[in-house]
Amino acid sequence: MLWLGANTWLFLKTFLLYFNGQQYHYLYKMLGLGLCISRASASVLNLNCSLVLLPMCRSLLTFVRGTHMVSSRKTRRLLDKSKTFHVACGVTICIFSVVHVSAHLVNVVNFSVSYSDDFPALNLARYRGEVRHKLIFSFIENNNVCWHFPLFFFRVSNYEIFWYTHNLFIIFYIILMVHMVGGALKYQTNIEAHPPGCLRANQSSTESQGKELDQGEDEERRCIEEAHFQPHYPQTWLWVTGPLCLYCAERFYRYIRSSDPVTIVTVIRHPCDVFELRMLKKNFRARPGQYILLNCPGVSSFENHPFTLTTCPTENKETFGIHLRVVGDWTERFTQLLLPQPRIDLEILPMVQQRRYPKLYVDGPFGSPSEDVFNYDVSLCVAGGIGVTPFACVLHALLDGWTGFRLQRLYFVWVCRELQSFYWFAELLCALHHKLWQENRPDYFNLKLYVSRADSLQSMSEEKYRPLTSRLLVGRPRWKLLFDEIGKTNKDKRVGVFCCGPKGISRTLHKLCNSARSSGTTFEFNKESFS
Repeated sequence: MLWLGANTWLFLKTFLLYFNGQQYHYLYKMLGLGLCISRASASVLNLNCSLVLLPMCRSLLTFVRGTHMVSSRKTRRLLDKSKTFHVACGVTICIFSVVHVSAHLVNVVNFSVSYSDDFPALNLARYRGEVRHKLIFSFIENNNVCWHFPLFFFRVSNYEIFWYTHNLFIIFYIILMVHMVGGALKYQTNIEAHPPGCLRANQSSTESQGKELDQGEDEERRCIEEAHFQPHYPQTWLWVTGPLCLYCAERFYRYIRSSDPVTIVTVIRHPCDVFELRMLKKNFRARPGQYILLNCPGVSSFENHPFTLTTCPTENKETFGIHLRVVGDWTERFTQLLLPQPRIDLEILPMVQQRRYPKLYVDGPFGSPSEDVFNYDVSLCVAGGIGVTPFACVLHALLDGWTGFRLQRLYFVWVCRELQSFYWFAELLCALHHKLWQENRPDYFNLKLYVSRADSLQSMSEEKYRPLTSRLLVGRPRWKLLFDEIGKTNKDKRVGVFCCGPKGISRTLHKLCNSARSSGTTFEFNKESFS
């Protein structure tokens, strides 16, 4: 709301300045509302072009999230919404770019139609009727602000187009800062010596007003000197230089930090096209719930893809890991490099072949909402399919005996289409179950597994997976009953709800969290999102 109010206030303030400002009197008479709209939309563009970079300073946001500065719920929510805020600024830039360009096109027409013979310095056109090539000039000059940010909508449909074009933002900002150097719009500098509407040397009040005034009043309204005009000094750089320098410094720091390739320790193939990747990197530290960006030059030197950590380094184990599902061109090519098909024409036996992994770079770790699982007395983690990865790291932390957190009870709901998907972390779930039973804390971890497709249901026949069999249900969770059960068990407590999965589940959980509870339990919704 603060951002929306700032945009509204800035637009109206600039609009009224050009509508009522005496220094813009003659320019407004020539251009009309096109002047006010073009300058007001430019102010909104300046604000959003400066703010749009801040949510992309991932390392800075991660540092802030890990400090005591984010002790309040509202502050954490602002950090969780960084990606949404980035997209909102981009959409605003796109909309007001169209408004800005359209208003300037109207201004160019008015410069030609309302050509001023009295104030030649104010004109953009060289003569009355000079329209066509000025229209083209204006479009080229101002259209640079709207070619970049509509690319948000290509992210889902074609990530590669989005990624490569999005990284042209440096060119965008350079053009943005210099596009007003031409000085098309000018303001009056000598208002006291030449008040708007005063009479020039060879002009009478009859000529200007069409009515008779006495000679004394005519002399009082006489101009002391001719009107002087000066082009607008570009102000965009004042808005964007600070955030742009901050972002460039942050990117340079990330480049230095991720310049050394990681060592791939092992690659494990799981059911349903899921691969587990264990890596080792010097001085790498991370917290449960964080994510990293992977860069594999063998696939693409410029693409970085986010993956949530499923295991974090500990004092006894320095390796960290991720689980990735093959769902696109990048992951398909990447997994082919990790586990290439054996060549039949080789005479050497496969067991003798030396496995060579591709070079891989890791940027991060970066913060996410799932880090706050440990900051509640009671937490509910809901995962859909591969969305279990943020919570797998939380379970590993509990298994490894992490201490010093508030969490007293954890509800974990995992929904999958196929039974085979549960094998990704079946051993982890069973190990945590046995650990808590040995510590006489069986109620600490409440597990529910749901298979949404009944035709894929098979029994987990292995003896070691018996704790999971009793918690396996067919169908979809009845979310309202689950929330009522948690509310009755944890009266007058704050329950953190964390979701990583399909939008349908997320919307349902968000709606239930906002509904009132008779038990007095407060549910606070947190959704996993990569920036």
